[in-house]
Amino acid sequence: MKYIVLGTAGHVDHGKTSLIRAITGIDTDRLKEEKERGITIELGFAPLVLPGGQRLGVVDVPGHERFVKNMVAGAGGIDMVLLVIAADEGVMPQTREHLDICTLLGVKRGLVALTKIDLVDGDWLSLVQEDIREFLKGTFLEGSPMIPLSVATNTGLQELITAIEDVSSGIEQSTDAGVFRLPIDRVFTMKGFGTVVTGTAISGMLKTGEAVEVYPGRMKAKVRGIQVHNEAAETAVTGQRAAVNLQGVEKETVKRGNVLSHPGALEPATRFDARLTHLPSAARKLKSRALVRFHTGTSEVIARIILLDRDEIGPGEESCAQILLESPAVAMAKDRFVVRSYSPVRTIGGGEILDPLPRKHKRHNPAVIEEMKILQKGSDPDRAALIIRRAGLAGITAPMISVRTGINPHQVGRILQEMYSRKEAILWDREAQRIVSFPIYKDLQERALGAIKAYHEKFPLKAGMSKEELRMTLGDFIDTKLFNASIRDLEKAGTISVNKESIQIPDHRVNLQGDLEELRERIRRMYLEAGLAPPTVKEILERLAEKARDAGNVLKVMVSEGILIKVDEDLYYHRDIILKLRDDYRNLLIRDGKSTPATFKDMTGLSRKFIISLMEYFDAAKLTIRVGDHRVLRDGEGK
Repeated sequence: MKYIVLGTAGHVDHGKTSLIRAITGIDTDRLKEEKERGITIELGFAPLVLPGGQRLGVVDVPGHERFVKNMVAGAGGIDMVLLVIAADEGVMPQTREHLDICTLLGVKRGLVALTKIDLVDGDWLSLVQEDIREFLKGTFLEGSPMIPLSVATNTGLQELITAIEDVSSGIEQSTDAGVFRLPIDRVFTMKGFGTVVTGTAISGMLKTGEAVEVYPGRMKAKVRGIQVHNEAAETAVTGQRAAVNLQGVEKETVKRGNVLSHPGALEPATRFDARLTHLPSAARKLKSRALVRFHTGTSEVIARIILLDRDEIGPGEESCAQILLESPAVAMAKDRFVVRSYSPVRTIGGGEILDPLPRKHKRHNPAVIEEMKILQKGSDPDRAALIIRRAGLAGITAPMISVRTGINPHQVGRILQEMYSRKEAILWDREAQRIVSFPIYKDLQERALGAIKAYHEKFPLKAGMSKEELRMTLGDFIDTKLFNASIRDLEKAGTISVNKESIQIPDHRVNLQGDLEELRERIRRMYLEAGLAPPTVKEILERLAEKARDAGNVLKVMVSEGILIKVDEDLYYHRDIILKLRDDYRNLLIRDGKSTPATFKDMTGLSRKFIISLMEYFDAAKLTIRVGDHRVLRDGEGK
């Protein structure tokens, strides 16, 4: 069964609440002040069961100009509108404003209830009907049913019910974006139950017992119970009016304008990309940076309109814009919004959110304008690809692509599989399911290659660049997993070579020329002549004090070339010396079956300072293994 929400609209005292009471049997004015003053102040709700069995949720909104913001909060989730116009007054200011609001919120279907016909004669009724038809020309209600009626005499009520059923039968269930969202329009407490929130579910499904989060404050709670149209239910789905009993939050911490959703499903923001329409009825042009009242869902936030393609827009014109909010809010792409002037307060425009989590844009930037066109009119794959590019190196998850495009999660999954196969995107973190645009990933790799080459040019005596230094050079904000994935792929492609923590271009060679070549030869002779008792690195640098810095770099080069063997941090040996010692040590072990520091000393004549380091080196080099206080040959080394 599809779930449809019918919302009222119209000027104050045109009989909206009386009409809803007449067709549903429920008085939606629940506040004492409403009953005393005879006007609707807050939103009211009632179920309406049609003759064919279709059940509608009815939202009765205030008509007084002082409470239009409450009207906007109720109109956000409606599928069809019942525009109520009193026959004795005809079209009035809030009639026009309410119709504008419904248009801006994307309402496409509805009908007109012409009330209080018992107060006028036939000629006046005909004039009013003609005036209303003229008023509705060019609007989504042009040609819609207009039902004359009187609650006082019960005239026309059955005809209205029939017309509502006819209109509702043509409404298709809206495409579900998958993420459960319930913009909260009421918060109260019930004795024995605690905090209860109500609203219209605009997407997804909620089940009793599930964990939820109240946005934008991100307060966590648990669903204790659900009611749909005042009846207990296990679930609430798209289009249903629901009351949700929350466990874990206090009434004072939740308010109208908050959104109930699942944990981590949404992301609060203070900036939205949008397509803005300035109403034809607006009194003056709207300038960039104008201060406005921004309404989306059930929330109202003070904001500034930043026009991106011009400095001002006139009545009836459209523009791409950023909405800069004074406090955080949550939304999804394709959500509709209404803009009202800050003072005096009147509805001046609205439109559609294109990206609820954009970066800050420069104005009059052709690339940004083109992006906005894609987000507004592009295909689903094009919009998804753009949002992935916008996420940059931080990457994005599939659920967040749905939030930023409004595309159903199942469709997002299909789009991503196609993008993977065409190498337009990659899944670089399977655990967190993070996706990055392939061109951005390739750019990261190109920047990494450039940084390594620049390092080789700047430090020609160093064999390679450390991984950590490369990551910091590229930007420490880059996720370690993404960085490591890019390095692995470069290594697989043979573009770089990785030696433990050092990275280099494969054909990079350290070429020592002139004085440096002479210095290398001096050091080589020093180690070769010293034999089994070489000077420490510190002693080498002291002997070459006049060239200590160059000598340190040359030592590293000689180690990387294999001319010198690093036994420990301060003890190097010439390669020929260590190879000869390895053969002698192996023969000793084959002959005696084991060795101790004493037998090693007898073989070499070295002091304990060298013996311990050398024996530990041969352990690390897989020649020997320590057993108690002696060493033996590893398996296979005695053959």
